[in-house]
Amino acid sequence: MDIHVYRPGQLTAADRAAWTSLQSKAHLNGSPELANPFLSPEFTLAVGRCRRGVRIAVVRESGEPAAFFPFQRTTTGVGRAIGLGVSDCQGLVHRPGFTWDARDLLRACGLAVWEFDHLAEGQTPFEAEASGTFPSPVMDVDQGYEAYLGRLRAQSPKFTRTTLAKERKLGRDHGELRYVHDERDPAALRTLMEWKSAQYRRTGRSDRFAHPWITRLVHQLFHTRSEPFAGILSVLYADGKPVAAHFGLRSERVLACWFPAYDPAFSKYSPGLVLHLRMAEAAAADGIAYLDLGRGQKEYKDSLKTRELTVSEGWVTRRHPVALGHRARRAPVRALRNAVLARPELLEPADKILKRMGKIRSSGQVTSKTTKM
Repeated sequence: MDIHVYRPGQLTAADRAAWTSLQSKAHLNGSPELANPFLSPEFTLAVGRCRRGVRIAVVRESGEPAAFFPFQRTTTGVGRAIGLGVSDCQGLVHRPGFTWDARDLLRACGLAVWEFDHLAEGQTPFEAEASGTFPSPVMDVDQGYEAYLGRLRAQSPKFTRTTLAKERKLGRDHGELRYVHDERDPAALRTLMEWKSAQYRRTGRSDRFAHPWITRLVHQLFHTRSEPFAGILSVLYADGKPVAAHFGLRSERVLACWFPAYDPAFSKYSPGLVLHLRMAEAAAADGIAYLDLGRGQKEYKDSLKTRELTVSEGWVTRRHPVALGHRARRAPVRALRNAVLARPELLEPADKILKRMGKIRSSGQVTSKTTKM
């Protein structure tokens, strides 16, 4: 087994084509999770244009690429999954039957530790050191939208009936609804990001778009088009006005849901749910097998899902002082967060505190702006 590590710009067109081919055949080879667009070369290359330390390990057998392992590394040998913190699927893309030793791979990559938080299923050498596993809900549309809607009506009849009724009422109250599955207007993307930033602040969460590299990454991916990868901006309009939008990534068979948001002025119509149903319909017509809603406990995900995948978080480490120090710093924070998320009696009060902090922060910003005026 021959392992070479490349910078993003050093990856050849032939290697990129081989990587894409492994993904396109993944569902035929019993590893459909490898088709996720977060595991694509396009995502890795986009992160490489926004972050330092991006590398790609190419494993060859008999001179042919057998596996691709993208990662980020620091000068001290701390490794992280590509886009850790925003990526919803991580791991090594490989041919059928390929096996590897996790520590040997880390050694070849110059890593003391590799950290992940959305490890795809089937990555057995990495899963051995996972500290936890979590559900990642999906919406299956491979049998067509009507089949999906039928399943939704059977498992959540009230939710389905109410959502469709709200969609009709939204059209009656605010004008004709129009859905654009692949909106190319950058102004619509800016609107979505403004909504999402406001939502993060309103709910007391950290605003991801306050990090310039994430904003650059989203813009990079919005303009990325290849076969079969694309950044997809979907927008629901009422009388020509955007009321809900979503930006995600698509591969040949998977639409990865990423940044959904809506105009709070239309919240009583649940425009975000209406948007997801429209996305499911368009994705099914486009040959998508499923929409991956991503890890995280959300009521709307439970209502829309047809099943769940499993993702893992944790570290793979070598015997190295850097690995020990990194794990000692990170493990307590993760353990505390996961303990809160796993216990409803803790999650609800924590969520209320975050929202209260969000209101204080928002009102403070308003006061500050008023003072300046």
